Amino acid sequence: MKVKSLAVCFLSLMFGSGVVHAQTAESYPSKPVQMIIGYAAGGPTDVTGRVLAKELTEQLGVSVVVSNKTGGASLIGTKEVLQSPPDGYTLLFASLGHNVNPILMPAQAGYDPIADFEPISLVATQPLVMVTAYDSPYQTVEDVIEDARKKPGGISFGSAGNGGSAHLAAELLALSAGVEMLHVPFRGNAPALTEVTAGRVSFMFYPSVGIAEQVAAKRLRILAVGPSSGLSQFPDAPTMASRGHQGFDDAAPWVGLLAPKGTPKPIVERLNEEMNRAMQKPEVRERLESLGNVLVGGTPQVFIDYLNKNTEKMTEIVEQAKITVQQ
Repeated sequence: MKVKSLAVCFLSLMFGSGVVHAQTAESYPSKPVQMIIGYAAGGPTDVTGRVLAKELTEQLGVSVVVSNKTGGASLIGTKEVLQSPPDGYTLLFASLGHNVNPILMPAQAGYDPIADFEPISLVATQPLVMVTAYDSPYQTVEDVIEDARKKPGGISFGSAGNGGSAHLAAELLALSAGVEMLHVPFRGNAPALTEVTAGRVSFMFYPSVGIAEQVAAKRLRILAVGPSSGLSQFPDAPTMASRGHQGFDDAAPWVGLLAPKGTPKPIVERLNEEMNRAMQKPEVRERLESLGNVLVGGTPQVFIDYLNKNTEKMTEIVEQAKITVQQ
């Protein structure tokens, strides 16, 4: 009897955790899911994330609640997810800062963007647009550069924080033009754009998401677009390449969904399936694309491969432009 009891206990120890994981995956989700976004409400990452959170809420049958945890160039939100239980109830809707922060601030970041997370779904890329206030004296990219040459450090550019796409792109322009400009970081692209619109910051590179309405309302002027092939949203806008500045295709941000490392594979697969399902709905696709997203989708492995390649490109840009931040 004792031997039988010991055998039962041994088998329970061997297979117990697997059974728990299986039950967790089968019953998931059984309570609200938190989607953490490390940027301010109203910005391109937030706007895109909220569209998908709404769809996931309907598809999963539980509330998917967006929580903006701003600061530290998205590090605050990222670290909260990093330290959360790997059960699928705390997710990270991330952007470019996720893989750039460890490059610029390895000690402060303290994580590997792939090895320390479970990538779920690459949602989209968001081409960059160089904008200034509509009543700004700058009519062209050349106007900005000429003024920067006259006033070294006197021309400012906004960003969502150190290492964000707007920061990298502006530094790339400064390197290409051989000028010095002042970086003004904010807790997200939305507050940065507010200051540009008001004329208190000279310009910024803003992801194409949501920018068309501001342009149509004559609050912003487009100086150039990042993609060398141009943007269908703004067919008359010159490209950065046509103005003599290369590399802006690679500087575009991405958005995607990740979970803490160790999240059971069935849960990752379920979330990936639901994300793809949401993005394939005609009305959702139309909404996301009308905002300026270039949708991607695909498997978790597609996201992993993209992150690996994107990290290599971002490392090259950081090294080429000699970008550093104070830690």
